[in-house]
Amino acid sequence: MKHLLTIFFTLINLNLFAQLSPTESKILTNVESNNAEALDLLIKLVNINSGTMNFEGVQKVGTELRAEFDALGFETSWEDGAEFNRAGHLVAKHFGNNDAPKILLIGHLDTVFEKDSPFQNSEMIDKNTMKAPGIADMKGGDVIMLYALKALKESGQLDNMNIWAVFTGDEEYSGSPLTLSKKALIDAAKWADIAIGFENGDGNPTTANISRRGSIKWELKTEGNPAHSSQIFREDVGAGAIFEASRILNAFYEELRSEEFLTFNPGMIIGGTTIEHDEVNKSGTAFGKDNVVSKEVVVSGDLRGLSPEQVERVKRKMQQIVSNNRPQTKATLTFYPGYPPMAPTDGNRELLSIYSELSEDLGQGKVVAVNPLKAGAADVSFTADYVDMAIDAVGMSGADDHTINETGYIPALLSQTQRAAILLYRLQDWGK
Repeated sequence: MKHLLTIFFTLINLNLFAQLSPTESKILTNVESNNAEALDLLIKLVNINSGTMNFEGVQKVGTELRAEFDALGFETSWEDGAEFNRAGHLVAKHFGNNDAPKILLIGHLDTVFEKDSPFQNSEMIDKNTMKAPGIADMKGGDVIMLYALKALKESGQLDNMNIWAVFTGDEEYSGSPLTLSKKALIDAAKWADIAIGFENGDGNPTTANISRRGSIKWELKTEGNPAHSSQIFREDVGAGAIFEASRILNAFYEELRSEEFLTFNPGMIIGGTTIEHDEVNKSGTAFGKDNVVSKEVVVSGDLRGLSPEQVERVKRKMQQIVSNNRPQTKATLTFYPGYPPMAPTDGNRELLSIYSELSEDLGQGKVVAVNPLKAGAADVSFTADYVDMAIDAVGMSGADDHTINETGYIPALLSQTQRAAILLYRLQDWGK
């Protein structure tokens, strides 16, 4: 990946920007002149621990960004997260021309690296690569968004734009209930025509996301008749809870695994004569004897699909499998709210086309859609039902996010900010 990125950014340097208007050239000049300042801010942000449950750290990152948006003339507010047990969200609004498209920009303040993580500070590992917590996912994207807007402001182009930026504080570990934790994002999506997420995607600048699979939790519980193991399979004893859970899981595997873009994963199983299940901490204990038919089992997992229709159809099929019980057993399957899918709509394809065309005009080559199987759930998915078109993964290029080896490719700070600024500028003609 590093070799490919080096080639990519070398090609950028050879570009003559022949397809750009004078205004766009001015915007690019502003991006370049501010790039050192943007890098300084990025270093500052990645060195602030903002693991999701470090509320003080999340708020500190929000405070830093809020000051920057205030300076650009945005109306900013902090949405407290007490009701959903998280730090909260930063919201920044800019209203210009009533005829201009309404654009939602999405970032997040939190990382997966909590205060007890060994990964806390940034370091340059070569002249182009910085190792830092959250640099790719997604403080680099936050800074790219900010400095794209700053370049537009300095070029006199921001004044007429309608922008609503939402930086969530719980993207990596969502608060509960989702109706409250995602309310700020959904409210903005209901207002917007277009949604742009500044996640890093697969870390490759030649790709972007026009679809993301949803992610919901499911829980399977089975019950059997506890009895001496010598009597298992007798008509009044039956098969026991573990055999019933095994039947169901095997049927899920055999009947559903071949469906395109669908994955489902049982992540935890506990079973025996008695069990204790701690749903909050994702743990549990079980007691059972080899000579006793199992009484109960609990299995938890996730389900990911590309469209609401696919998810609902698969849920019905799973319930049908669950209902075909072995003798003297019971089973219940419960689904919980989660991240909705973002299907690859015509509007999303149109937005990718606009983004890819400007990338070519910048000498950065075509941008193609990421295979949905390589894209996890993200905040942009909550906008899918409300906006006309959406795209994600226009943020920082990097690698190994969510690990202690997370890196960002520093030349991407400039090039991705240039792309974002020109995208926002060109979208002002959308729909006219």
